[in-house]
Amino acid sequence: MKVEVCRLRRAAGWVLCASILCVISTRGQESQKPDLGGLSIEDLSKLKVESVYGASKFLQKAADAPASVTVVTAEEIQKHGYRTLADVLRSVPGFYVTYDRNYSYVGVRGLSMPGDYNARILFLLDGHRVNDNIFDGAYVGTEFPVDVDLIDRIEIIRGPNSSVYGTGAFVAVINVITKRGRDLSATELSAEAGSWNSYKGRVSYGGRFDSGLETLLSGSFYNSQGHTRLFYPEFDNPATNNGIAENADGDQAYNVFADIIYRDFNIHVVDASRTKHIPTASFGTVFDDPRTRTTDARSYVDLQYHHMFGSWETLVRTSYDWYNYHGIYTYDYAGRGIPPYTENYDAANGSWWDLQCDASRIFFKRHRVTLGTEFRQDIQQQQVNYDIQPYYLYDDDHRTARVGALYFQDEYSIRKNLAFVAGLRSDWHEKYGNMLSPRLGILFTPKPNTDIKASYSWAFRAPNSYESFYAGNKTNTANPSLKPEKIRSWELDLEHRFGKTYSVSGAGFLNRIDDLIEQNIDPLTGHPFYTNSAPVQTKGIEVELRAKWLGGLEGAIAYTLQDSRNVVTGDVLTNSPKQLAQANLSVPLLQKKLFASADAQYVSERRTIAQTELGGFFVMNLTVFSRKMTEKFDFSGGLYNLFDKRYADPASIEHVEASIPQDGRSFRIKLTYRPHLSAK
Repeated sequence: MKVEVCRLRRAAGWVLCASILCVISTRGQESQKPDLGGLSIEDLSKLKVESVYGASKFLQKAADAPASVTVVTAEEIQKHGYRTLADVLRSVPGFYVTYDRNYSYVGVRGLSMPGDYNARILFLLDGHRVNDNIFDGAYVGTEFPVDVDLIDRIEIIRGPNSSVYGTGAFVAVINVITKRGRDLSATELSAEAGSWNSYKGRVSYGGRFDSGLETLLSGSFYNSQGHTRLFYPEFDNPATNNGIAENADGDQAYNVFADIIYRDFNIHVVDASRTKHIPTASFGTVFDDPRTRTTDARSYVDLQYHHMFGSWETLVRTSYDWYNYHGIYTYDYAGRGIPPYTENYDAANGSWWDLQCDASRIFFKRHRVTLGTEFRQDIQQQQVNYDIQPYYLYDDDHRTARVGALYFQDEYSIRKNLAFVAGLRSDWHEKYGNMLSPRLGILFTPKPNTDIKASYSWAFRAPNSYESFYAGNKTNTANPSLKPEKIRSWELDLEHRFGKTYSVSGAGFLNRIDDLIEQNIDPLTGHPFYTNSAPVQTKGIEVELRAKWLGGLEGAIAYTLQDSRNVVTGDVLTNSPKQLAQANLSVPLLQKKLFASADAQYVSERRTIAQTELGGFFVMNLTVFSRKMTEKFDFSGGLYNLFDKRYADPASIEHVEASIPQDGRSFRIKLTYRPHLSAK
């Protein structure tokens, strides 16, 4: 095993070195940073400048955002054949993804706690909070509520951002921005097929009319049989089918999306659902029983009004959200391994409405001031758990909650190349009272091609309803005395551009987390429950080198070295790799028509909840993408885990397994057709 890991490290090293040699083989030209002052949001969006909205709730150059930012574009998604948001995030420096054959969990900068349904990362869809009001969860696999083909760009903002967004923006903010009708200006039909009898279809229409009305309408469906046979050695005995789960890995999903723009008004409508069968016998369920499954549904209506009142750029947003989860868990209470078994029904239902008002303007040519307020009413937070037949109720918890907030940020340009950022948000929670979240930052540009950022931020995350109040059968013990977790973060970022071709960036970070909410076993019930832990510290450095040549050849290489551990005991956190590496390269075979792209990720050893070390792994993917193979067709073909690497991800406390084996080599082919092209 050690020899194999060493070989993988050497292979990763050769790939990284080759990428570096490729990057430094050509000299670039000096670039000029365009002045974005005075441009409208629409004008800014047309510029070939990397811009970001999610860092401060107004559009700005990524270099001016008071945080470490990565932007992934629709073109990159197409060229590299990313199938889900999880695929995208695996390629981002400092990020890694864990999959337990039901949900995907995103880790960032060494933090990915078992039992956390992505609650420490705030996920936004066109600025709308996607995290639900039960688990504070957000889903990044096939259950993400919008088709990946509709994504225009993804803004990944590292570090705490509670000074703007409040609870949940604990370690990162990810803002997924969708395309508009004008970006399609056509009807699109898309079909794809892949390994394990996986099929997907999409129908979309987008257009902009002379009246000013602009629409994008889309619907997608996905169906996968999954692996017909999965082997788990922990169940390797005749009573449990010798550890083989058969036909228990299916995945079905759909989503519907509508975007309607008319003058200053914008309406988003989202409806999505996914059902996933679970082969791992989690939560003590019967092994090799395909009836065990979960369904997650997410819907919302979001109305925005954006207008310029004099020099004030204002945005008013109101929305209504629904979330529904239900699962069927099959139990053998008698312990005899003989059917019939008991089906347990587990459900969570949430609904809430939200009102936000934001305004920003520039004072005296030096101060970019942003003011905002938010009010959120959780109308329903219901958690239910019972046996279906014979009926027995274990939990029926109903709650409501409300949150009110005010926030302020000032970006003060001390000199043309030096700015100071100060922000403060005050959140009032019914249960936890008032919470303050400050942020301070300095932005310094000593040369036109060099940017330096230093920041300090303080953020919090309030315990969610699931962590505090859920008490289902064999799954959880409630703990209503949980306290909010708090983080203090220091960060230093540097970026230097070598002409128009090359750029190198580096970041150093130090985070101190108090009252971190983690999952343990209740000694009284033997069930999992959530508690506040001793202080935790995460620290590390990230380095990235990017290159983009004329003609379309581009590549990047990134490396992260990090350390995350309990301050009191000195123990390394579970599921926290010490090293991460990512590399990607896209080569135009026919200019602007045909591309071959490769991306690779290396994740080092991780500690499991059983306190064993799980070996690291190196995975490479290869994609061929043809843009307008003919006037009406695009084609994409991808091989994932090209070298068929066998590896596993750490499991959570609800599993018998300490680790969950991951997919080997797989493929996908995709065809996009535009039967009627309208004039641009």
